[in-house]
Amino acid sequence: MTNAQAVSPATPPNRAPVKVFTNTAAINAQRSLNGTGAQLARSVERMSSGLRINSARDDAAGLAISERMTSQIRGMTQAARNANDGVSLLQTADGALSTLAENLQRVRELAVQASNGSLSTSDRAALNAEAQQLMQEVERVGRSSSFNGDLIFDQGNGSIRGDRNKAAVIDGLKLGWLEEAESKVSRFFGLQADGAAMSIELSSFSDGAGNTAARVVGSGADARGRIGNVRLQIDMADFTPPNLPNGGTAPYYNDRIVAHEVVHAVQYRSLNIASMSLGNGGADTWFLEGMAEFIQGADERVADDITTAGSAAALISGTNLGSWGGGSADYSVAYVAMRYLDDRLKSAGFSGGIKDMLQYMSRNDSTLDQGMTQFLGIDASTFRTQFAAAAVNFISTKMNLTNADTGAVGGADASNGPVRTAESVLLNQGSRYGEQVMSGFRLSWEAVGSGTSSSRSLQVQVGANKGQAIDANIGAVNLQALGIDDLNLTTLPQRAIVQVDDALAYISSQRAAVGAQMSRLEATINGLQRSTENTTASRSRVLDADYAKEAATLVRSQILQQAGVAMVAQANTLPQLALSLLR
Repeated sequence: MTNAQAVSPATPPNRAPVKVFTNTAAINAQRSLNGTGAQLARSVERMSSGLRINSARDDAAGLAISERMTSQIRGMTQAARNANDGVSLLQTADGALSTLAENLQRVRELAVQASNGSLSTSDRAALNAEAQQLMQEVERVGRSSSFNGDLIFDQGNGSIRGDRNKAAVIDGLKLGWLEEAESKVSRFFGLQADGAAMSIELSSFSDGAGNTAARVVGSGADARGRIGNVRLQIDMADFTPPNLPNGGTAPYYNDRIVAHEVVHAVQYRSLNIASMSLGNGGADTWFLEGMAEFIQGADERVADDITTAGSAAALISGTNLGSWGGGSADYSVAYVAMRYLDDRLKSAGFSGGIKDMLQYMSRNDSTLDQGMTQFLGIDASTFRTQFAAAAVNFISTKMNLTNADTGAVGGADASNGPVRTAESVLLNQGSRYGEQVMSGFRLSWEAVGSGTSSSRSLQVQVGANKGQAIDANIGAVNLQALGIDDLNLTTLPQRAIVQVDDALAYISSQRAAVGAQMSRLEATINGLQRSTENTTASRSRVLDADYAKEAATLVRSQILQQAGVAMVAQANTLPQLALSLLR
């Protein structure tokens, strides 16, 4: 056997078996063709709708996100329309308030004209007639202004000036009661307070109607005998209704009551009150109360008390100046005693009468005994005895209880001055108005008005979600709410100016509030438009189809579809090879 290289048998080549029953290649080609067809159909759907997500199968999470964004976009779009409606309502309200302001400015102009002393009562009545017509227009606008069928302004009657009776008393005090009374005390008594604080209170004291109408109280005393913590307390039971300008009815008037109490307030801060025996049983109380009655006159009271007692002698004998009882008779006799003292001082050569003695007592912090001794050479007890003996004759010879003059210091009966009737003893025409209308006191006032009326709250939905709302508040602007329903130019032109000023200030504040709310809503609309734009852009990135990408996908799918169809055709010819084996 020769040496030769072994030869391995040849490896049969790999080949696909020829089949007739199952055409795997055709099935594979068909599957690929189906996938390409589905992809082509999806591209056509996206390009025809413009949306990447047309159903949940396209992107379930993206669909949920886009739906939430759609809710926000539609909600914010409607919220912007809501805010625009709110702006329209507020613009209507501002227009109505502008009309009210114009009418009230004219009323104020008429009030200033009516305050001119050269006008007659009929002239003021004519001005008042025009003012009342303008006021009715204010009422109509305040009550009936509407937007889309709904009233714009609140319909409440609560006044910006608070309780109308208290507000009227405050007006009386500020418009002349306090200032004129202080001026009279300075002019006729020569006394001036020292700049101490005094509070004006209308709610802290009441003993019922017909009793103490007002009082001045204080506490503590300094080294000079001045009383501190001075408070003027008004009993509204006796000041309701105020009936400005004088108030009350004959023979007593609210302005005269206030003048009486102002005397006490000045006494507290200008005389050595601590040295005096005051109150029930106080031997010096007559002196202070007689002064207070003298400033405004008390002839009417004396006449009534004489009638009640039966005679002047009975009145005098039944009252003891040295032991104060606090009844009407005590006040009447104290007033007569002060008139008697003033007359004796003038007869003794002191032309100023009681003014000279009071100024001395104030400068020297004197007691009443020291003042009497300095000017009459007797003490207070001796004076009381002498008065009791001379009082009846003094009343009959030196006092006229039947004429119109009240007997006030500075008037016709007491001082040979002009006649001071019950209504003219105080003219209630102050030269200033405001918180500080007195020179000798730093005044603080009880708040009787809130400065705001009731208000209507309008809720504007300015967001897509619950709770995203803005409250727009519009107050009441009818006559009662503005505190001018009792305005009268015939008798109270000065007060009318004050009332209209308060009303105009409130309307201005309302217009400012409305303007601020409009600005806020307009800013909200701008913000909503920006948010809508940004949210829409965000939704577009999630939801919209990318046409460049989809076009490329479409072309690719079309080519693959054509190739797939060709391959299916080729695969379908493979079983024909088996026929060649059967030939």
